[in-house]
Amino acid sequence: MTTTPVAHAATDAELDARFGPVFQRIAAGAVDREVDRTLAYDEIGWLREAGFGALRVPVEFGGFGVSLRQLFRLLIDLAAAESNLPQALRVHWSFVEDQRLARPGAERERWLRAAADGLLVGNAITEPGVGAVDRYRTTLKRDGERWLLNGTKYYSTGSLYSDRILVAADRDGERVSVLVDADADGVVQHDDWNGFGQRLTASGTTEFHDVAVADDRVLGPGYGTAGRTYGTSLLQLVQLAVLAGIAQRATSDAAEWVRRRTRSYTHAAADLPREDPLVQQVIGKLSAAAYSARATVLSVADVLDRVLDQGATDEALLDEAELASAQAQVAVIGLVVPATSELFEVGGASITSEQLRLDRHWRNARTISVHNPVIFKERAIGDHVLNGADLPYAWSAGARS
Repeated sequence: MTTTPVAHAATDAELDARFGPVFQRIAAGAVDREVDRTLAYDEIGWLREAGFGALRVPVEFGGFGVSLRQLFRLLIDLAAAESNLPQALRVHWSFVEDQRLARPGAERERWLRAAADGLLVGNAITEPGVGAVDRYRTTLKRDGERWLLNGTKYYSTGSLYSDRILVAADRDGERVSVLVDADADGVVQHDDWNGFGQRLTASGTTEFHDVAVADDRVLGPGYGTAGRTYGTSLLQLVQLAVLAGIAQRATSDAAEWVRRRTRSYTHAAADLPREDPLVQQVIGKLSAAAYSARATVLSVADVLDRVLDQGATDEALLDEAELASAQAQVAVIGLVVPATSELFEVGGASITSEQLRLDRHWRNARTISVHNPVIFKERAIGDHVLNGADLPYAWSAGARS
């Protein structure tokens, strides 16, 4: 990697100068990748080379030391270029954050410096069938001086792009997280995600067959351990950043198509589509959805910055962040999903051309929106507001306490 460590936390202008051209290069191939279902290995390589995975690594360990607001600002722009990539890197950000919050020591420094040097972390947490968080079938069992990991995971987001995989497993009734080399003996990965959207997130099946695990790769409590955590809101906010980026790209794509179009309808209000008030209204609504989604994501990032600046231990702040991310989920999905469908009102059947692939914006937004289904969040928010009920947390695995 060619990242040169900075002597100070990077500014927005420095970040834009570094990553803006990378995002433009990634965006140029987005439609072709969608058509051919070409996984974004090259594009991940460009991000790695630019040091994207080191954004939250402290400056003293070779990273950029950016705030969460700065990180999410870039994630939105990356999602506008290629919506699959922020989601593919979602657990990487959680892993880095867990290391930042871990107690000082050699292990913490080891992983932070590794991230600064280009290490990317994927995940293998969710299991098919009945393998929910409270009944993992993936096991970690002692075998002499090592552990052996066995099991099958699904929704292994980003793992095909990653150097390490964060695995949730059962160790004699205890949930633990394990960090496994993606190319270790016994690891078998499949690109078999078959959703109609976010097709290039590398979210398929991962199998573990007697994978040897050293003691220092068993990192601590596993995903789903009870208690308040910043992790739920951080992971959810990555998905909302993806939605904000999708709206941003959908706006620019639709507007560009309208500007080039010279054909309209005999009963239209103007000769050119770009001058038609009804078409202008659709583009205006889409632009407003993109702006509102972006502003909402960055607002929650500000709350999370305060949570993490004080060590993610203040329960009132943790509740504030959890509630804010849940409310933002309801609001952003309600804006972006309808807008990415309504954009087709700006033209006739020609706007549905497979060459344009404008349908990918709705398909990707709809797919992202059903991660942690919004109907459950709406109910949880209502119960909290009316009755003071606890908010639904989930653990962000990967840090030694």
